[in-house]
Amino acid sequence: MTSIFHTHMGADFGRLHPEIRRRFSVGLDSGEACVGRGTMEWIRHGALFVKPFLRLGGTRNILVPREGREVPFVIENFPYADSFGRETVTFVRTFQMADGPHRFDATMVFSPERNCVLDYLGTHQHLASELHMRAEPDGSLLIRSGEHRFREGPADVRVPSLIGGEAEVRESFDESIGRFRIRVRVTNRHFGFLFGYQGSFTAEYVDAGGPGPRAGLRPVREEARA
Repeated sequence: MTSIFHTHMGADFGRLHPEIRRRFSVGLDSGEACVGRGTMEWIRHGALFVKPFLRLGGTRNILVPREGREVPFVIENFPYADSFGRETVTFVRTFQMADGPHRFDATMVFSPERNCVLDYLGTHQHLASELHMRAEPDGSLLIRSGEHRFREGPADVRVPSLIGGEAEVRESFDESIGRFRIRVRVTNRHFGFLFGYQGSFTAEYVDAGGPGPRAGLRPVREEARA
């Protein structure tokens, strides 16, 4: 077996920097989880009309409703089998802002039907985004989002481009400082920059066995549709 990320990327996975490879080898087969700790140099929002949507998303731990500089954060990547038996990896980010902690939650599974990693956002997995990953020539990882869908009860609808965001994530390992670097940008083809952050962190690998992720890392609701 391989991690869900290796499964998606295939041979391209081997072209990643070794430290990036290890981070994205987290899975049930590896038996490892990864906890990253670092600082976001900045967290920014776009136009003013974006802020109400970010505040609304913040009620379900989707994106970050505050801006800031030099923000301490933790990212927790724990593998587990969800209630439908799928290998799942948490991407739970906690940002220590001036007014208290804010979380940006995601859980990821591999979708054979869509040939992508499916990123469920928030505490209730109402939003699902396709993620397509590739190794860059310098060994960094580039992630771009594809289709977004809203799922609640019988509803399963594509989020239109007018209100949807296109995410680009770049993660690399800086050997000069021994830290991972991360940059996230979410844009809209009509309105430009919506949200983003940039920072660096170190990683600690811990045993993912035993009882599984700590309380509060798994979503409140799990979505069966992949």
